Amino acid sequence: MFRSKHPRDIFNEIKWRFDLSKCMIYYIHRGAPGDLKVVNGSMIKSIGKSFLVLQGIVEDAYIPYHRITRIEFNNHTIFQRIIRPLPKRKNIRI
Repeated sequence: MFRSKHPRDIFNEIKWRFDLSKCMIYYIHRGAPGDLKVVNGSMIKSIGKSFLVLQGIVEDAYIPYHRITRIEFNNHTIFQRIIRPLPKRKNIRI
């Protein structure tokens, strides 16, 4: 169904061939529960070269594509990024 594997191209394809409001976007958001936030595709204001711009209540949110972890369209996952856990820190004494 979708030809591309990059989030930007996937969003453009949905925008021009289907309906953005039928997709859900999962992205890394520091400070959110589990560091993950989910928004509906209807929140997309523009699809930039390096950022996805989401319409906000007070101000717009610029989400870099590398923070997008999953895209669902019609309840089917069409993009999934494997998130590697951070390496454990060694205790360093100063």
